[in-house]
Amino acid sequence: MTAPTTFGLSSEARNLHWLLTNLVEEVPGIESVAVVSSDGLLLLSSDPGRNSAARRPRSAAPAGPRGSAADLATIVSGIGSLTIGAARLMDSGAVKHTMVAMDEGSLFVMSISDGSLLGVHGSAECDMSVVAYHMALFVGRAGHVLTPELRSELRRSLESESAGSAR
Repeated sequence: MTAPTTFGLSSEARNLHWLLTNLVEEVPGIESVAVVSSDGLLLLSSDPGRNSAARRPRSAAPAGPRGSAADLATIVSGIGSLTIGAARLMDSGAVKHTMVAMDEGSLFVMSISDGSLLGVHGSAECDMSVVAYHMALFVGRAGHVLTPELRSELRRSLESESAGSAR
């Protein structure tokens, strides 16, 4: 994982970057992580330098959801929306987490706060219970600081990184 630059960010934003980096580095089998706002925008990513991969042809992209945190964010947002709708139809309360086990990997989506979501793409070898546990730790530590102001700061930071890498 390439660490994103945190120069010029608030201490809360730097702390969230640190928490995300620790999640990826400490949990075996995590391929990619994305934090998504309630409106589906990518706020924080384990691989921000690879966001441009979404614009490349499919054959040129690395493995995973086209190798891009932007694509993972789209998937996480869609699954989050689908499960929220299902919970409403079933009158079952708020969705806490969703796990999808596939032959060659897994996908985890967990609510953070105010509709924000944490999404993790795991390898086939990852221990789903370990990933879910560490995601819950991340949510517990990040949920109370993910304010609207911090979301705006993270979004601006990601947009400036994307603009810088497009040059």
